[in-house]
Amino acid sequence: MADKQISLPAKLINGGIAGLIGVTCVFPIDLAKTRLQNQQNGSRLYTSMSDCLIKTIRSEGYFGMYRGAAVNLTLVTPEKAIKLAANDFFRHHLSKDGKKLTLLKEMLAGCGAGTCQVVVTTPMEMLKIQLQDAGRIAAQRKLMPETVSSGPGAPVEMKSPTAMQLTRDLLRSKGIAGLYKGLGATLLRDVPFSIIYFPLFANLNNLGRRGVEGPAPFYVSFLSGCIAGSTAAVAVNPVDVIKTRLQSLTKGSQEDTYSGVTDCIRKILQREGPTAFLKGAYCRALVIAPLFGIAQVVYFLGVGEFLLSFLPKQKD
Repeated sequence: MADKQISLPAKLINGGIAGLIGVTCVFPIDLAKTRLQNQQNGSRLYTSMSDCLIKTIRSEGYFGMYRGAAVNLTLVTPEKAIKLAANDFFRHHLSKDGKKLTLLKEMLAGCGAGTCQVVVTTPMEMLKIQLQDAGRIAAQRKLMPETVSSGPGAPVEMKSPTAMQLTRDLLRSKGIAGLYKGLGATLLRDVPFSIIYFPLFANLNNLGRRGVEGPAPFYVSFLSGCIAGSTAAVAVNPVDVIKTRLQSLTKGSQEDTYSGVTDCIRKILQREGPTAFLKGAYCRALVIAPLFGIAQVVYFLGVGEFLLSFLPKQKD
């Protein structure tokens, strides 16, 4: 974010509002990303992002593009709260006598925040992926029945599960660990993302500053956030593919299952080739860039500070 001193409560409000608006705007692209990443050889339903969205609307209706959005909208505020609070905590303990942090220490603070964030991010994405991918599995049953297992243990056609049903089933069968499947892959994605994003944004934003001490104009911060976010998103996309595959519980009979990160990497390389790690990369860039752009808008307008101004002030 641009260098602007605001209180932690205002940061939490800004982050929460930015997350809610961002998720609502770009969720259909995120759904396409998940379905494209989960496609394996022999069970391809979609040829591109646009093809995926068109087929989703035709088979599931307009709101089919928002499967799993409620999970994100519910958990995005605590996710942002943990990330921002953790970032402030690490920055405070890494600074000496209030001096400006070095680039390395800024990266360390961002990494610490990203690490803490997965407490909410992992179960949120675990549930979201099941809901997003349910339409793809249903379409396979209808259009490509030979690719879906029809044995005794195969899932039968039924209404799409809800997030609460999935949560209860996972807790009942696997305990709390069921919600944290793919935790290692989530860490491998989010920590490098922070390492790339925070310093890249800071340097791009500094290029447009008004003088030595002046803040960067709004449009510079907006573009810096978009460029840094999309660059970091594409850079870690291979790990995002691995995470998505590991967290997808329902698969077709011809689709691989994985025992862990290394097993997933090995099978993808052997059966789909290195290019499979780039599946959904442009979708992910299109998701992340607006998210960070919207965050810059909310931050620049000072929505959090504005809302807090209506609260009664404490007397000394």
